[in-house]
Amino acid sequence: MKRKKHTSADDEAQIDMTPMLDIVFIMLIFFIVTTSFVKEKGLDVNRPEDNQSNTDKPSSSLSIRIDENGTITMGGREVDIRRVVANTQTYLAENNTDTAAIQAHEDTEHGTVVEVMNQVKVAGIEKVSVLVKGS
Repeated sequence: MKRKKHTSADDEAQIDMTPMLDIVFIMLIFFIVTTSFVKEKGLDVNRPEDNQSNTDKPSSSLSIRIDENGTITMGGREVDIRRVVANTQTYLAENNTDTAAIQAHEDTEHGTVVEVMNQVKVAGIEKVSVLVKGS
């Protein structure tokens, strides 16, 4: 009996990968071509520029305090409600600011706080914030 010699070609069965790679590339091209690139809808944001070298920035805000009795204090001294405009204009002449902070006690009448806010706006400060201080 003769023995057959096993060749390396018989031992290794090979699969032809070319048709499979062709199909993969065709599918890849199909998906790339059929994909629609849609710009998403949204809001355009206008971010402020960072100008740290700007010297026109306000130095500090005007601080006004109103206690529970309605006593108005500006700059460490007691002020009548009719003199808020004049004192605010004096403060603006000495300081470069565009904001005012009114710190009112929680028991202060609302009419007094609103009147002080109006007086400050008449004097030329548009940005007014109100802080309520508890007891």
